[in-house]
Amino acid sequence: MSGFKSEFMTVLHERGYVHQCTDADGLDGKAAGGVVTAYIGFDCTADSLHVGSLLQIMLLRRLQQTGHRPIVLMGGGTTRVGDPSGKDSSRQLLSDAQIAANTAGIRSVFERFLTFGDGPADAVMANNADWLNDLAYVDFLREYGRHFTINRMLTFDSVKLRLDREQPLTFLEFNYMILQAYDFVELARRYDCSLQLGGSDQWGNIVNGVELGRRVEQRELFGLTSPLITTASGAKMGKTAQGAIWLNADRLSAYDYWQFWRNTEDADVGRFLRLFTDLPLGEIARLEALGGAEINEAKKVLATAAAAMLHGADAAEAAAETARRTFEQGGADSGLPVLEVPAAELEAGIPAFDLFRRAGLAASGGEARRLIRGGGARVDGEPVTDENRAIGAGAIGPDGTIKLSAGKKRHVLVRPG
Repeated sequence: MSGFKSEFMTVLHERGYVHQCTDADGLDGKAAGGVVTAYIGFDCTADSLHVGSLLQIMLLRRLQQTGHRPIVLMGGGTTRVGDPSGKDSSRQLLSDAQIAANTAGIRSVFERFLTFGDGPADAVMANNADWLNDLAYVDFLREYGRHFTINRMLTFDSVKLRLDREQPLTFLEFNYMILQAYDFVELARRYDCSLQLGGSDQWGNIVNGVELGRRVEQRELFGLTSPLITTASGAKMGKTAQGAIWLNADRLSAYDYWQFWRNTEDADVGRFLRLFTDLPLGEIARLEALGGAEINEAKKVLATAAAAMLHGADAAEAAAETARRTFEQGGADSGLPVLEVPAAELEAGIPAFDLFRRAGLAASGGEARRLIRGGGARVDGEPVTDENRAIGAGAIGPDGTIKLSAGKKRHVLVRPG
């Protein structure tokens, strides 16, 4: 038994979501006594979130599943500043039009994981541009800046690590933690929000918000962070040689998303099932205990469950079936990712390294050349030995495609467009 009174805190601890909490007993009591409103902020630096944000999305899902109200806070205002947490350099500043476009691209993902509406536990989507963009600077500093000391701010990792590395930290970024703390106060006023959730790198920012709410509003606020997720081999979650694992379907296909989870390391299967699926803990314990080659069946369950949550059950099952046909029967299948190339280009022939790059099987021409030199590139099952070999219309098979393979698990079909 966890020893907690609330289902919310029990579930979070049983599934491994908790790293730090400002007052675990106080939050547990509040969650046991009624509906808690909590938020996580997401900056709008790209038009899609990637799998590195998935743990935070799942935290909001667990919150709602246990009867509480999640707020998805879009950082339309703070994105104009840039969060220095975990960064070695300043982010490129985006225009308001870019931020608006990114916000629109991100919104749809949350509807896969949360239920939005007007009910007591229905999710809310807010945007901190609504209150940050019109702040009067001097008035804001007089009212809120006096609660922050430079001495204390210099002790937070988001600032300290940048300075320790002798990387510049702009005054614009230095303001970020004040703005994030103010977000918490505004959400407390507008939505009676009492809990901020976030990754472990946000601990300092979250504590600032808890303290600011106590000082200026006399509110009891709470903060809870999740651990940094790394793989069993020590790699950062979601970082692959092929680039980011995007959550938007127009950035990454359901098949490639399924494959990402299917390639989970053996030692991570149980942990990822607890964090990223809704499977019952008893079933997860059974899958986690599988040994030898049977662990691959648990990986398929993980992949299908994770893909179904994001892309829908039909797309997940189609991805699983495509993988089965491709890898277990050795044949190509129309469910594989497809690259369309102008017919005229295929007639002329495209250098092998460039075609593999364009297909997304390598991040750059240099990486594609290394893939070919290392013997990992195949065309229709045959090894490619010459990185400059022209691949063209003559390689098109009876099904009208050319199958490119990088290793045993990554495949793309090329067809004339």
